[in-house]
Amino acid sequence: MESDDRSARFWGPDPDPSGPLRPLERVGVSNSQFETYGTNQPYEPFEAYEPSPVYGGFDMHGAPTLPHGATYATTATYAAYGTYGSTYGDTYRPAYETAEPVLPRQGAPEAAAAVARPRVDRRAARRRRGRYAERPDVSVRRLLPRALVVAFLAGGTSAFVAEDKAVELNVDGEPRRLHTFADDVGELLAEEGVEVGTRDVVEPAPGTELGSGDEIAVHYGRPVRLTLDGQRREVWTTARTVEGALRQLGVRADGAYLSISRSQRIGRAGLALDVRTERSVTVMADGRARTIRTNAATVGEAVQEAGIVLRGQDTTSVPQDSFPRDGQTVTVLRITGGKEVREEEIPFEVRRIADATVLKGTEVVEQAGQPGLRRVTYSVRTVNGVRQKPRRLGTEVVREPTAQIVKVGTKPLPASVKGADGLDWQGLAACESGGRANAVDPSGTYGGLYQFDAHTWRSLGGTGRPQDASAAEQTYRAKKLYTRRGASPWPHCGARLHR
Repeated sequence: MESDDRSARFWGPDPDPSGPLRPLERVGVSNSQFETYGTNQPYEPFEAYEPSPVYGGFDMHGAPTLPHGATYATTATYAAYGTYGSTYGDTYRPAYETAEPVLPRQGAPEAAAAVARPRVDRRAARRRRGRYAERPDVSVRRLLPRALVVAFLAGGTSAFVAEDKAVELNVDGEPRRLHTFADDVGELLAEEGVEVGTRDVVEPAPGTELGSGDEIAVHYGRPVRLTLDGQRREVWTTARTVEGALRQLGVRADGAYLSISRSQRIGRAGLALDVRTERSVTVMADGRARTIRTNAATVGEAVQEAGIVLRGQDTTSVPQDSFPRDGQTVTVLRITGGKEVREEEIPFEVRRIADATVLKGTEVVEQAGQPGLRRVTYSVRTVNGVRQKPRRLGTEVVREPTAQIVKVGTKPLPASVKGADGLDWQGLAACESGGRANAVDPSGTYGGLYQFDAHTWRSLGGTGRPQDASAAEQTYRAKKLYTRRGASPWPHCGARLHR
């Protein structure tokens, strides 16, 4: 039977409609998701193009397209009705009623340009419809391969569209819209060649599952060598400007001193930033207190900002090069003064030399000592009107001291003194001092058992003070005195010697 519809051209002429339906020739699928073509059976282009209610038109390759808002029918639709389906209902028409667009062979643009809808003879179509009505199995057999092909294309396209995701990737402030088949954020970053480190921030996290419409942001970490109010440290920030870094680090920047502009961009290599926040400092000077708000780097600068001038030796209670702290009180010290020179004695040294010719307990000064002389320079000053303790600056020796040399007797004392033995020396001592060897009279002139004065003691060979000598030495010196002057040195108690 001769046929002039598109079905005949696409599937090939059927010489005997009453015989078995010829199998569909091997169909290929091009790279386009909508193009199909027979690999062995040639086809002819349409003579004229008319939009189809099913496809709506053709794309640049000649493939049919859906009207706006329409979708492909699912395999279930084809299985139920054996026809093409869409959101607009059953749009299938037999080949003898309307012509369907032929999908051009890939790589044949001349066929795509000439695609057209053939004119149909209505009377011939009615005659053919009656013939096919008598043999419905032929129509079903002809339509079944078509339904399978369209179902395959619709299912593959649906899977393709479901896997494709439209996302927005923002890398360090540079956004871009992408289509991807990645399953999660980490896979997307790997596909795009975006490397991140431990200091970088990815939102959402790299393991997060991707969905169409998601937004992914990558913020690179930047090192900042921050000196904040005199304290140095290295911090990391994902901000791209100085102002953003200060906000991210929680640094109060109102009224603060910044070494670089707030709008300065921070590169991946980072930068050095000196920040001095505004502080309250009280300066005490000349009996007045001045409280200022300052971001000065040193105490000296803060004192100047308070309008106070330091002169001469004036200074502050804290080092002027130290960093002023919030709430700190700094006192200005007004200093006046100069130098003062004083002369001071240098004590002489006493050297004692043992001498066997001198009786034990007797010391003889062989060389008298002479003190030296030195000049000492002192710094004398007043602080806020109060005189301070002088501070020694230097010493100059004017005269060296002369040592004193003393001979110390080692010769044993004699057991007796001729002419004085046999007297009651114990009774005399009891009368003079109460028998106490260290006794001293109220005036401090006389001392010892027998109340010697210093002159008499030394004339008898004694050294030091008599009350410091032993009782035996005191008795020996008293006997020698008696042999010289008798009992006259003890006018009140001398009579006791003869009892």
